[in-house]
Amino acid sequence: MRNEYKSFELAKGAMTLVKDIMLVKPGENVAVTVDTATDKRVAYAIANAVFALGAMPVLIQHPVQKEAFTQPPAPVAGGVAQADVWIELAYQTIMHSPAFRTAMESGARYTCLTGMDVEMLVNTIAQVDCETVIEFGEYLVRVLEQADEIMVRSKKGTDLRACKKDRYVKHSGQKATKKGFPVMLCGQVTVCPVEETIEGSLVFDGALFPPAELGLLDEEIRLQFRKGRITEISGGPSARIFKNWLDAFHDPNMYRLAHYSLGFNPGVTRPTGRIVEDERVFGCIEFGIGSQGKSLGGSFWTAASHTDGIVLHPTIILDGKVFEEDGVYLDPEAREFCRKLSVAGY
Repeated sequence: MRNEYKSFELAKGAMTLVKDIMLVKPGENVAVTVDTATDKRVAYAIANAVFALGAMPVLIQHPVQKEAFTQPPAPVAGGVAQADVWIELAYQTIMHSPAFRTAMESGARYTCLTGMDVEMLVNTIAQVDCETVIEFGEYLVRVLEQADEIMVRSKKGTDLRACKKDRYVKHSGQKATKKGFPVMLCGQVTVCPVEETIEGSLVFDGALFPPAELGLLDEEIRLQFRKGRITEISGGPSARIFKNWLDAFHDPNMYRLAHYSLGFNPGVTRPTGRIVEDERVFGCIEFGIGSQGKSLGGSFWTAASHTDGIVLHPTIILDGKVFEEDGVYLDPEAREFCRKLSVAGY
């Protein structure tokens, strides 16, 4: 394919992202951070959209870092700390790093779009009714806010129990209306159950990243949790890679379960190996392990890194009532949103 592949759709998606989601205003400074693995077509389309709106785009490129969620080179950290809006496209995201925390404290409106290429931007933004996806997210927030006990099961062996109590539910995939508040690609809501109540088994069967050696999974990785901490990792070669990666940090906080996130972007029907996309496979549930961001409303801690894993086709039971079964929403109002979004099977 030529570089002009889907160029019209790319331009539409970039403008939707910049204008309607990140809410960029004339005169604002917008940092677009990329590494040498980034699809530059996406970076320049976003910068063009920023400039067309009367704002100032600044592209900051750096080498691919060895690990995700680690501190970037000093000029990158300095640049994002001065930005009104920060759009991150780097493959090895620097979210959760000291530079990220400084940018949030300085009031940047941030989104993490690590690994985004043309196809991903077109599928998850340009060709999606983002407004309805956001409305669906607001409904899911209300449902989770009313729940206490959360049970997640799957035919692959997940059987995880936790209590939310009065914890806050974050709509991760909303519009960037607040300073110093990170938002993610539309199609995700996040909750942190009370960490000490998290008990049972968790089986990743869709994707897991980092470490960079994983991504799209071809075998399950099984975890056992006791009071919110990993006590056992089992499986094949992928499980050993994951365990070795966690152990290498020598950081006890790397074994803590940081958040639950429901994925519901209708443009994502299967995992691709691009974690931001994989977290939004329609009907999936994603779990973060390691650092817990302050905006998530949990206990809040820092760790040497962070990773996210996907459970496909989950059954989610809220206070004893099945809300979703094998990846299909049973809740009537949720099903109505699925029909509005033209999701197959509803």
